[in-house]
Amino acid sequence: MEAQERIEFPGLPLAVYREIAAHLQQVIGVEVGLISQTSLEFDYHQSQISGLWVSWQSNANGESREMFKQIVAYYQNRYDLA
Repeated sequence: MEAQERIEFPGLPLAVYREIAAHLQQVIGVEVGLISQTSLEFDYHQSQISGLWVSWQSNANGESREMFKQIVAYYQNRYDLA
């Protein structure tokens, strides 16, 4: 079974989204991809990316989900993303 969710951190730079995606892709049972920005208005403070999609595969276990939470929490704390 596969579950999918979306993670958004408004204003986070593309490079940081890529870094988060690279870390999350190392977790067993997790697939991650970047979601392009869809806004038609240019805003210097808006990221080129609107978020990440995360797909949970059937081989994800409790340890994988805990590692995922720890990685996301790290970036939330590091970039003050409440």
